[in-house]
Order: sequence, then structure tokens, then C-alpha cells
Amino acid sequence: MGLIQIEGMEFYAYHGCFKEEQIIGNKFIVNLSIEADLKKASETDNLHDTMNYQTMYQLIQEEMKEKSHLLEHIGGRILDRLYKEFNEIKKAEIKVSKVNPPMGGKIDQVSVTLTR
Repeated sequence: MGLIQIEGMEFYAYHGCFKEEQIIGNKFIVNLSIEADLKKASETDNLHDTMNYQTMYQLIQEEMKEKSHLLEHIGGRILDRLYKEFNEIKKAEIKVSKVNPPMGGKIDQVSVTLTR
């Protein structure tokens, strides 16, 4: 078993419950962790023997463009797409964070983490 992590993916997107958030937008940070059998790739050094990280990023980038009210919904959609695209995944964890959320005070970020 092995662990693939793509950390600190930054997107400007239009997610949120408030109408203003869906117009003005905000910065989001996404972290992904995937457990899979990486033995063959560790032996062959061949891209075809592992999951393509660039494809994972592009998939997440596409999902971040679709507006959602909830971080939970964004994370769920991303996991759905990942499992559909990569049948090698044994376990996946996605963390979606909204930077400087409009909650009436100084908050660095709010985050939701989903695991399947």
C-alpha cells in the first residue's frame, strides 16, 4: 500500500450560502490523500503503473468551477469523480477549506474533511 497526497491546491471559486459569495467568490484550498497499491509503480518507474496526479488535479479543478452552497457538497462531488475515474483507489480523503469565510469575525479558514 502507498499514499498519494496532493496538498495546497488553491482555487478562486464561487461557493457559499450567501448570494454575495456566489458573485464575489473566495479563495479555497484543497488537500487530497489517496491510499492505493503503489508497488508496481515503485518497481517499474512507469507512469502507466500508477494514477496520474495531473489528471487528479484537473478533475478537482473542474469540480471547483461548479458552484455549491456547502463545502460538504464540493468534497462529495470530488470523491465521486475520483472513484469513478480511478478504480485503484482503496481509500480517499479530501479536505476543502474556505479562506476568510464571511462569518462575522476574524477566521483564517473553515474546512470540511470527507473520507471514503
